[in-house]
Amino acid sequence: MHQNSLFDTTDPQHPIDDAEGGVRYLPGVFDRDWCERLFEVLWHQAEWNSQQRMMYERLVEVPRRMASYRLDRERGRLPPMLEETAQRIGERLAAPFNSVGLNLYRDGRDSVAPHNDKLHDLAPRQPIAVLSLGATRRMTIRAKRAPHTQWHMELEAGSLVVMSHASQHHYDHGIPKSPGVVDPRISIALRVRHS
Repeated sequence: MHQNSLFDTTDPQHPIDDAEGGVRYLPGVFDRDWCERLFEVLWHQAEWNSQQRMMYERLVEVPRRMASYRLDRERGRLPPMLEETAQRIGERLAAPFNSVGLNLYRDGRDSVAPHNDKLHDLAPRQPIAVLSLGATRRMTIRAKRAPHTQWHMELEAGSLVVMSHASQHHYDHGIPKSPGVVDPRISIALRVRHS
């Protein structure tokens, strides 16, 4: 079992359904060797940066490293294997992904707060796909409306989480801190952005 749901009646690999596919967990999309090679490439060659944000009236460091690329405009900047990975995922999901965002969680102290993707610059009815590499981390998905039902997914290396555009209106997702995790994780988030 790759996910834990609060309700036994929920399909653990498809906990949320909607007209665009909802939220799905697809384990083992990429094999271990591919994942390990891609992790090493991105670890050493992605243009990682740190960011700061205002929080509770003070400037704080975002607890992860990030990088981003446009697949349709920046082919010369892309780390090796990234374009092929995005193409394979796009073919599997029949989605014309043109944007990739990378997150580096150095250990269990790094996280991302519950949020939904900002939809103003994303193409409607196109999915958001997140490929996991490295350490297994938990993703929590939470309904925005009461009773705020939650689902927890253990994201293993080589797995994909696929979220519909529509799901972003009704659910938040995040990666909570996990003090027991000492190894790093990289996530690759693919989106279809307006030109």
